[in-house]
Amino acid sequence: MLMNAPATFIQSYIDDLNDALNQLKPGAALTRIQAAWLGACLTCILLMNSVCWAKFERASLGDCKVAALSWVFRKASIPWDWLLRVSVVLILKRYGITEGVLAFDESDRARSKSTKRIYKVYKQKHKGSGGYVNGQTIVLLLLVTSSITVPVGFFFYMPDPALKQWDKEDKRLKKSGIAKKDRPIKPERDSAYPTKTEIALGLLKEFKVAHSLIKIKGVLA
Repeated sequence: MLMNAPATFIQSYIDDLNDALNQLKPGAALTRIQAAWLGACLTCILLMNSVCWAKFERASLGDCKVAALSWVFRKASIPWDWLLRVSVVLILKRYGITEGVLAFDESDRARSKSTKRIYKVYKQKHKGSGGYVNGQTIVLLLLVTSSITVPVGFFFYMPDPALKQWDKEDKRLKKSGIAKKDRPIKPERDSAYPTKTEIALGLLKEFKVAHSLIKIKGVLA
């Protein structure tokens, strides 16, 4: 299937998104190039069921080059946080949603065994094979309503490497019979690696600020 222009409903969505961005945060609207890029990416995701620059280039018959698509994603000053917030606002408004239940979930996504460049990637137990693989853990905040369930927030979780190394060494020393007073003291957690509970509380606070008119009947975790 070939793609040379954004789907009509996707273009309409981007127009609504820009209008809402201008209202909530003046100056945050996408530029013409950014809007065209987002329209092309969303249409390709729909057609290819994948997020892959190479597939996007093939779907556009070479009109959208891998290098250009990647550059905009990595370098353009796109207000990503505001895009998610405004997108959720548009969806809730479209479906007339005024209340619901917030639910937390997490998802481990296995990546390449050798990769170290992906954001917040770390060594995980691979449930399928019983071995280990590098992967990411995403903590999700979902709004569950009578008509739809929609993700309204997310954050990447990663164990504190220093704490993880300390725990491994502490278990080894303990097994060797070393007394607790002679073992290294547990280091303080680095704020760059919050716990899942801390992440959940942060996502709740962000939701309250962004969607204060939505009545929350309960929180599941």
